[in-house]
Amino acid sequence: MSRDHVQPVRRPAPAPAAGALDLDAEVLGGAETAYLELLARGASAEAYEQPVLLARAENRPPERIAALERAKLLALRVRTELEGRRRREAELSALFETAHDLAGLRDVDAVLQAIVQRARSLLGTDVAYLSLNDPARGDTYMRVTEGSVAARFQQLRLGMGEGLGGLVALTARPYVTDDYFKDDRFQHTLTIDAGVRDEGLVAILGVPLMLGPHVIGVLFAADRRARVFEREQIALLGSFAALAAAAIDTANLLTETRSAMTGLERANEIIKAHSTVIERASEIHDRLAELVLRGGQVHDVAAAVSEVLGGTVEFTDTADPRPLETSRTEGHAVRHGDDWIAAVAAGGELLGALVLRGHPGLDPVDQRTLERAAMVTSLLLLARRSAAEAEQRVRGELLDDLLDARDREPRQLSDRAARLHADLDATHVVLAARLDGPAADAEETAAARRRLWSAASHLATTRHGLAAARDGGTVLLLPLGAGRCAGHLGTAVHQPVTVGASAPVADLATRPDTVAVAYAEARRCLDALDLLGRGGDGAAAEDFGFLGLLLAGERDVAAFVTRTIGPVVAYDTRRGTQLLRTLDAYFACGMSPARTKDELHVHVNTVAQRLERVTRLLGDDWQSPARALEIQLALRLHRLGAQPQRR
Repeated sequence: MSRDHVQPVRRPAPAPAAGALDLDAEVLGGAETAYLELLARGASAEAYEQPVLLARAENRPPERIAALERAKLLALRVRTELEGRRRREAELSALFETAHDLAGLRDVDAVLQAIVQRARSLLGTDVAYLSLNDPARGDTYMRVTEGSVAARFQQLRLGMGEGLGGLVALTARPYVTDDYFKDDRFQHTLTIDAGVRDEGLVAILGVPLMLGPHVIGVLFAADRRARVFEREQIALLGSFAALAAAAIDTANLLTETRSAMTGLERANEIIKAHSTVIERASEIHDRLAELVLRGGQVHDVAAAVSEVLGGTVEFTDTADPRPLETSRTEGHAVRHGDDWIAAVAAGGELLGALVLRGHPGLDPVDQRTLERAAMVTSLLLLARRSAAEAEQRVRGELLDDLLDARDREPRQLSDRAARLHADLDATHVVLAARLDGPAADAEETAAARRRLWSAASHLATTRHGLAAARDGGTVLLLPLGAGRCAGHLGTAVHQPVTVGASAPVADLATRPDTVAVAYAEARRCLDALDLLGRGGDGAAAEDFGFLGLLLAGERDVAAFVTRTIGPVVAYDTRRGTQLLRTLDAYFACGMSPARTKDELHVHVNTVAQRLERVTRLLGDDWQSPARALEIQLALRLHRLGAQPQRR
């Protein structure tokens, strides 16, 4: 059989040789290497098409291109998985940071701002914002915005149930709209739509902020273009909303805690303050009781209250009458400007007031302390008045004895006076005081006389003298140098008082009758003041000039001459001049210098010089009618009692 007819024997295809297997692995490994490099540098999804396109452009074997296609799909799957993990890692990191912020919450606004910023960043939206419900106003307001550029949008206030946020709040579920203005699932309003239009928002996602079963607000993420929000993004925004709600709840709890702490601190301060006030009140009570027991004075009470109240307290009998009367009527201290006034009264009689100066803030306990001090002051004043009245009666009895000369035992008189701190061995003056003014009814007149007697007695006590009521007025026996008393008594009585004074008297214990003589002289001076129309004034005999010679009990001519022309007499004696003779001639010639020079046989200039010297010695008014009359009388009395002078 020829070879041409031999049928070829079919054998199974031989297994791939080892070299062929190595070739496929090499092709696949090369493809994986290219895509691993893309994965390593985080290339974009479009870059994964490049190896396949390059292999086709180079006419690589189909096996190579198929391997590249398989490697591309695997690499894209890996890339997607890595991006998802990175995204979840970023989300978890943001949630962790937000939880960390919440754990160290100091400023709730800062935490909410961070939540909104992170939500916007992770979701990649143009805008993120958070609104909260306002139960007091019954609406919702923008609390935090991020990425917003429209002022009206940032200041929106929404009625409850309005807009997309109203739908979220109503259902307590997330809602998303791809195109806000075409979505009719929620209630559109002109205000909300205008704000959204100003911001240019299109796609909006809203998730509720929940505290238990209650919606307290809504967290939003929005874009200015149409967009579909994925389920993972909705869940992520919901996680941020939960953290935001927790932050608000924590902030509310912190606020309540701080408020409670503040209240507790305030209560503690009030308790401490009250405790301090009670201790202070107890202290002032003890101090006032001690003052009363040891016979303290009104100024001691004022000083003690000043120290306790931390202000200046003084006793006065000239306080403003309106608040003073209010305090007396109500029985409480009353505020008057920056001061407090507490009436000091006893049995309906107003004795004065305690005034706390420059202390407008006064709590009730301190006010009660001031009122208690006013009560203690009234007790002290009544006690002092009783003692003073008893002493005044004793002083009046002693002066009555001196005036009536009923007790002439000098030692007994001196002892009685010493017990009253009066010294009868000293030189005194006797004063006769009488009220001046129109006669009033009997009751008012009696009241005025009592005031005069009280004022005179007080004056006598303070100046170590004696006083007694006599002849419808008051008589005082005061040490010489005690001063004139008409003005003082008039001020105390609130009515003009006329006072006549005697010449100084001495040796009252051994010569008690001199007091009666001096009182008679003081009465004559008092009557002379009335006759001269000088009511409300005070004067002694020497103050009346030559009339004093008639008023004085003992007519002291030499003293009158000395008071009237004594400087001229002394000048002539020292210089050997003739001023007295010139004065005699001047008055004898009718006060004419020309006639005087003829009488004296001197030049008229000499007369003028001598008269000028007299003016310097006696004063500018020596030629007035009243002074001229006294000078002429003094000149005549001087001639009668002196040696004849050389002509």
